[in-house]
Amino acid sequence: MSETEARILLITGAAGGIGRATVNVFAEHGWRVIGVDRQPKYEGFPEDGVYIEADISLPEQIEAIYQQVAAFTHTLDAVVHNAAVQIAKPLLNTTAEEWDLVMASNLRSVFLGAKLAHPLLKAKGGGAIVNVSSVHAVATSADIAAYAASKGGLLALTRAMAIEFAPDEIRVNAILPGAVDTPMLRAGLSRGLSGDGTVVDRLENLARKTVNGRVGQPEEIARSIYFLADHTQSSFMTGQALIVDGGATCRLSTE
Repeated sequence: MSETEARILLITGAAGGIGRATVNVFAEHGWRVIGVDRQPKYEGFPEDGVYIEADISLPEQIEAIYQQVAAFTHTLDAVVHNAAVQIAKPLLNTTAEEWDLVMASNLRSVFLGAKLAHPLLKAKGGGAIVNVSSVHAVATSADIAAYAASKGGLLALTRAMAIEFAPDEIRVNAILPGAVDTPMLRAGLSRGLSGDGTVVDRLENLARKTVNGRVGQPEEIARSIYFLADHTQSSFMTGQALIVDGGATCRLSTE
């Protein structure tokens, strides 16, 4: 690769809060971005990139995504599996269909996407996969069992992928964001999570539970994702889970 040749990223969930911030961070570093999301292409997506509107919970659409990717490039430098759905309701009220939707969107999509991304990463001589998990994989709450289970499974899958992909110089790591001010978080707060009052009141209540005393911003997660994807910064990291949560999971609940 010449010094002027742009590296290429594929990211799912590109239109979400963390997704958009990640697109921006990689674009600022000169990467070309292939963005995938169920939502239509949004204003401000990089002009030199490719936007694919698709639902990664459906295997046939994942295959269609990579058919479009192959028409754009024969190699990839990094893949960020960021797309996810969250169903917040008691376990006893969660249907099999809801459980399956969460698993298909958050876990199976990474398994299938990695299989299709592998030859494109290998063709470049190696690269990185970053799986966006969640602090719910290591410490969770009531009424979010399916989401927590999917994110916990993603950690195990990350380790397995790191072992199997290492011979091809493909590093695989996971990032576990804590409370980050995104539309997904605000939607959860509006359903009554984290106390009473307005969404702003609930955000402030949530912020007080972190060591830093605030919720995270999408750009902070995006920069951490970039660290894991960029070989010059994290070349000796693979199979790891990086928690970025303002210290929320480091404090004893009894304190």
